[in-house]
Amino acid sequence: MPFANFKLPEAALSKAQKADLAHRTTELLVGYFGEGARAHTMVLIEEVRDGGYTRADEVFVVPEAYRAKD
Repeated sequence: MPFANFKLPEAALSKAQKADLAHRTTELLVGYFGEGARAHTMVLIEEVRDGGYTRADEVFVVPEAYRAKD
């Protein structure tokens, strides 16, 4: 079973963007493994809450201007 796991900042993508990411990822994996893999492909999109990760040794918070609006 092909499996893809994305970890993204919370609210970085809208619901539609997450659906598109899952669809495109599935298409990519089907391209590698064949059409039979489509029914078994799993795409997991995990949202990491603000303060739950660091970048350049600093706690990262997504600026309001960059948050997705559903």
